[in-house]
Amino acid sequence: MASPNSVFTEIVSTTLREHRKSLADNVSNNNALLQRINRKGRMSVIDGGYEIVEPLDYAENATYQRYSGYDTLNVSVSDVISAAKYDWKQAAVHVSASGLELRNNAGKNQLIGLAKSRMTNAMRTFKNNISSDVYSDGTLANQIGGLQAIITTDGTGTVGGINSSTFTFWANNVQSAAGPIQGGGAVTVSKSTMTSLMQPLWLELCRGNDKPDLIMSSNDYFTFYWNSLSDLQRYESNHTNAVDGFQSLKFVTADVVFDGGTSFGGGIPASTMYFLNTDYLRLCVHKDANMTEVPEQRSINQDAVIIPIIWQGNMVCSNRKLQGTVKA
Repeated sequence: MASPNSVFTEIVSTTLREHRKSLADNVSNNNALLQRINRKGRMSVIDGGYEIVEPLDYAENATYQRYSGYDTLNVSVSDVISAAKYDWKQAAVHVSASGLELRNNAGKNQLIGLAKSRMTNAMRTFKNNISSDVYSDGTLANQIGGLQAIITTDGTGTVGGINSSTFTFWANNVQSAAGPIQGGGAVTVSKSTMTSLMQPLWLELCRGNDKPDLIMSSNDYFTFYWNSLSDLQRYESNHTNAVDGFQSLKFVTADVVFDGGTSFGGGIPASTMYFLNTDYLRLCVHKDANMTEVPEQRSINQDAVIIPIIWQGNMVCSNRKLQGTVKA
């Protein structure tokens, strides 16, 4: 007869094998940004590499010229492609059970219940922490470089190995209430001034068909924007809608979604909006560490079974100039 340990391990393994895609979807569905990236096909599974390399098309071809007849054409080499390089980041959660728990739940149905409850808890932990990390500044050990790292409050910084102080094409846009990009004095952010900060930043981020498609907002700024709309605007179908299950408003063509708060927030700093063009954001995951089970581990000094589930990846950006933030 199979031991409770082996039965527990097999139930966890089978559950993970059969439901890995839905488990991964549960992680992305917990966060409006991850869900948008996933829906646009911007979740990339990579099979290796020392680091994640993201090609950049950062400059025009310098050989363009207007000519007539037998004019000499410019055939010099024009270096227009570079690449941002992002380090792999790792995360893990462990499904565990003590020998006492396994023996006390030795019946198959009891073990199934125990395994499923531990898996549910493990995946909830995974999705909550990854959802928080996508907003991070990446300063914690082995943490994803999230929006605070990619879209900095002053537009500068080294992202993907490229210093935007040296290469200005790599600086993100910033709208500051203390010094608005449209000029004039400092603005006190409120219901009556919120759109006056949003509009100039929107215009800065539009380039032909490229424009922000998602605005992630802290609760306070979302409330200011919401209250700035007239009652008619607020409840018209083109202003208020559910974006993939997340309640949102509209600003021009972008969905505005709140993800702040202290109790259940996703990690956006207070008094912040991120204007995102998600065509240039990607979440990369290693194919061998995508909510992947590691063979059962047994403690040498504990009566317990431990099953690690591992993840390896990072958030990458291929155009910071088309991303922006509104700050106090």
